[in-house]
Amino acid sequence: MRIAIVKLSALGDIVHAMAGLQFIKAARPELEIDWVVEQGFAEILAENPHLRRILPVNLKSLKSNKRLLGKELARVRSYAAENYDLVIDAQGLLKSAIVARLLSPHCAGFDRRSIREPAAAWFYRNRVSCDYAGNTLERNLAVLTQPLGIRLAPEALMRKQAYLFFRPPAADLAAYFNARQFNIVLVIGSTWPSRNYPLDLYLRVIQGLPGNKWICWGSSGEWRGAQWLSERSDAQILPRLNLNDLKAVMAGADLVIGNDTGPTHMAWALNRPSLTLFGPTPVSRIWLTEDNLALKSPSPVNPRRLNKNDFSLNRIAPAQVLEHALFLLGRNPR
Repeated sequence: MRIAIVKLSALGDIVHAMAGLQFIKAARPELEIDWVVEQGFAEILAENPHLRRILPVNLKSLKSNKRLLGKELARVRSYAAENYDLVIDAQGLLKSAIVARLLSPHCAGFDRRSIREPAAAWFYRNRVSCDYAGNTLERNLAVLTQPLGIRLAPEALMRKQAYLFFRPPAADLAAYFNARQFNIVLVIGSTWPSRNYPLDLYLRVIQGLPGNKWICWGSSGEWRGAQWLSERSDAQILPRLNLNDLKAVMAGADLVIGNDTGPTHMAWALNRPSLTLFGPTPVSRIWLTEDNLALKSPSPVNPRRLNKNDFSLNRIAPAQVLEHALFLLGRNPR
């Protein structure tokens, strides 16, 4: 049986959805699984032994150039030549539902009460009901496994194996890690300014942390923030990393501290200790464990109406962050 999963973006959402692959293959090893993804995120899926093919699209380009629509439709239709027995839309948006339906009439996805864009459910023959405000990892597991007749309790996620895979990195990462100290990776950016822990507070956290501290960045704004922090502390700046090398960095970290964003969530996927800081987004976006903790600001969050103007992250005290970070380091002593 050949299936395709449609999860186009963003980085953290793809990382969360990938958790289901190992359980699908364990229950149904005969399945051949392809994944449709925005080409800018395709590398996060690379080297995964549970996938047969990674199928890139560039739908984001249509925002600036509608003339590329024909090219992208042709690309999706070429993928449909694989004659999929089932296509699962794990995104739940109109654009992802249309992609799924173009790939095959045999589509599955969330029902209209379980997704952000209810009209997307019209495109599915098989619909999965799952509380929209529920845990993101549980929701992904449900939509990927139930259409295949696989029944898994959410607690199965506690038994997961690390599931991000990478080639030998292009960057000389050995120069950045110290075998005699804690290696702490700091994620300072995200897609919204309100999801970023303020730099002045981050600085106080860095100054209280032991070990070897590295700041990762992915944009010019994050680079300027990394420079500001580095000039005032002993934290150093990693080079700009591609997704393959970012996976390698996270796999080698003793602790990742970061905002609610894709690189921080990679630590959970790699079974590395992490502390995620939440302000305008819900803690239900991650799976808490003894080694993967979260701090949430006191502001309320409506999962269906996220408030981009909620800058309440500044109400999480650096002392709180340090307390949790030192606890995690103490659980995994050098």
